[in-house]
Amino acid sequence: MSPKLCPKIILEGTRLTHKTDIAFALNEHPRIVGPRKYRYHSPLISGEWCAFTNFPWGRGLINFEPQEEALAMETYRTWMRLFELQRYYSWIVDRFHISTRMYQRQRYGKEYDFGWLEERLDALGFHLIFCTRSPESFEAARAERLKVSGNPTQYDDLSLFMKEQEMLRSFVGQSRLQTFELNITDDNIPRAVDSIADWMERTGGLWAK
Repeated sequence: MSPKLCPKIILEGTRLTHKTDIAFALNEHPRIVGPRKYRYHSPLISGEWCAFTNFPWGRGLINFEPQEEALAMETYRTWMRLFELQRYYSWIVDRFHISTRMYQRQRYGKEYDFGWLEERLDALGFHLIFCTRSPESFEAARAERLKVSGNPTQYDDLSLFMKEQEMLRSFVGQSRLQTFELNITDDNIPRAVDSIADWMERTGGLWAK
C-alpha cells in the first residue's frame, strides 16, 4: 500500500494571481490528493471568507477591524487546533495569516506576530505557495476577471496589487514554512499545479510530517 497522501498547503498572493483556481485544481490533482473515481468534499478553506459580517464582501479573518481583533485571533487559534486534531488529513488554504499581516499593516499600521501560528503549522508540515505575476501582466488579468466579477470596482487600482505583491514577498521571506514562489504570469493552471506537485514531492510535503 502506498503512503497516505495528506498534503497541507497555504496559497498566498495578491488578487489576480489565480489562487482560488489553483486551490480547486490541486484538490483534483491525482499527485496531490490521489486518483479520484468519484467527487467528494474537498478540504478547501479560505481566510477571505467574509464570516464576520452579514453582508456580501464584508469582513473576515484578513480584513477585520480593530474591535474584531480578539475574534480574529480566536478564529486563528480554532483553525490551528482543528488542523492539529486532524493532522492526517489534507488541507488546502486559500489565503491565511500572511495576507492578514499585509492587510492589517496597510490599513491600520498594525503589526501582527504569527510566530506562534507558524511554529505549529510547520510542525504539521504545512507548505507555503506564493503566487505572483509580472507587473505588466496585471492589466490583461484584470480584463479577464471583469468578465465574471460580481465586485468589479475592487480591480480599479492595479498599482495597489503590485504594492501588495511586494509587501507579501517581504512577509513570505520571513516565514519559517517551506516556501515555493509560483509565477503565474502565463495563466497556465495545469502547468502551475504540476509545478506545485513536483515541489511538494521533492520536499516530502505530500505525506504526514
